[in-house]
Amino acid sequence: MIERTLLQPLIDHLPKKEISVIVGPRQAGKTTLMQMLKKHLETNGEKTLYLSLDFESDQPHFQSQAGLLKKIQLELGQKKGYVFIDEIQRKENAGLFLKGIYDLDPPYKFIVSGSGNLELKEKIHESLVGRKRLFELGTISLEEFLQFKTEYRYRDKLSDFLSLEKEKARELLTDYLIFGGYPRVILEETLMEKSRTIDEIYRSYLERDLAYIFRIDKVESFNSLIKILAGQTGQLVNFSELSSTLGISLPTVKNYLEYARKTFIINPVTPFFRNARKEITKSPVIYFYDLGLRNYISGRFGPPGLTPTESGFLFQNLVFNLLKEKLSFRSEEIHFWRTKDKAEVDFVVETGRKLIPIEVKHKTLARPVIERPLRGFISKYEPEEAWIVNLELKDSTQVNRTAVHFFPYYELLFREI
Repeated sequence: MIERTLLQPLIDHLPKKEISVIVGPRQAGKTTLMQMLKKHLETNGEKTLYLSLDFESDQPHFQSQAGLLKKIQLELGQKKGYVFIDEIQRKENAGLFLKGIYDLDPPYKFIVSGSGNLELKEKIHESLVGRKRLFELGTISLEEFLQFKTEYRYRDKLSDFLSLEKEKARELLTDYLIFGGYPRVILEETLMEKSRTIDEIYRSYLERDLAYIFRIDKVESFNSLIKILAGQTGQLVNFSELSSTLGISLPTVKNYLEYARKTFIINPVTPFFRNARKEITKSPVIYFYDLGLRNYISGRFGPPGLTPTESGFLFQNLVFNLLKEKLSFRSEEIHFWRTKDKAEVDFVVETGRKLIPIEVKHKTLARPVIERPLRGFISKYEPEEAWIVNLELKDSTQVNRTAVHFFPYYELLFREI
C-alpha cells in the first residue's frame, strides 16, 4: 500500500461539519484513499457507510434527497455517522443535491469524491459555498514515491538518504521521470504491464471523461492536440499554429486546453511581466500533471529512454509539480519570465510582494554558475533571493543584494517558500 500525505489533512477535517470533497484525476487513488479513511474511522469505533454512483445497486438511492437519507438512516441510525459517496460527478446537479441534504442538518459527516474538476459544470462549487472544503488528490507525488520505494525506512531522513546514496537517488529519479505517479503503474512489476495500465487509464479518460462530461465529439482532434503538447512540454504554446496544424478553430483549441486543465491532464503556466512592451505576455507554457502519462502520450514510455533534451524538460516539469504541491493551499502564483530578446527564467513565484526567480538545471553542477538571463532578472527586479534547482550541488552566492541558493531538487520537498 502506498501511503498518501493527503490522508492526515482529511482526518483533521473529519470533525468539521463541512463536506470533504476529494477531486483529482481518474485512477489517482481517490477510492483507495476513501477506504483508508473509512478504515481509520472504523478502527476508532465510528459508524460508516460507503456508496458509489459507479455501483448500479447504489444508484436508486440517489433519485431523491429523501431517498438517500432513508438509506443512510437505515444503515447508520439517527445518530452520528460518516457517509462516503464516490464518483459524485455522475449525479446530475450534484452540488444542489448535496446542498439540500447539508441544509437539512442531518447528524452525518459527508466525504465525497469525483474524477475530473467538478467545478467545471457548477456541480459543486457555487452550490456548496461555505458548505465544503476541496481536497485535490494528484497522482503519487515524488515524496510519496520515494518513501514507498525505500520502504518507509527513512521517513524523517529522506534528504540524508538521497544525498548519501547518489546512485540510488538517480535511479529512482529516472524511474519517476519515465513512469510517473499513477498508483497502478508504480505497483506493476513489468514494462508490459505498466504500458497496458497507462494505456487503459488514458483510454478510459478519453472515453469516459471527455465523452461523458464534456460531450466532445472530436476526440481524435483533442487527442492530437494533447500529443503535440506532450512533445512541447515546457515550451511556449502558439495557439494559431495549433489551430492551423489540427484544422480546428482557435476557440476550439482554447476550449480543449481548458478541458485538459480541468480534468487534471495539463497545467498552463502564464508569463510574469511588469513591462508588457519588452516581455512576452500572452503565450503560456504547458506542463503535465503526470510525467508518465505525458511520456505515454508522446510515445516515450519506457526504454530506450529519454533524450537529454526530453529529460531536461521533464525535470523542469517535475520541479514545477513540486512547487505547485508546496503552494497548493496558498494563493501564490507560479509564472515564467521571458523577454522578446529571449532571455528566460524557468519559474517566478510571487508570494505577496516577494519574488523568487527559479532556474532549473538537469545537471550535476561542479560549481555555482549564474547565467545571463537570471542575472538580468535579478538586476531588473532585485529579489531578496533566487534559486537554482539542480541534481546535486548545494551552495550559495551573492549577486548584488540577492542571495542565490543552489540546491538539489529533493530539497524542495522540505524547503519553505
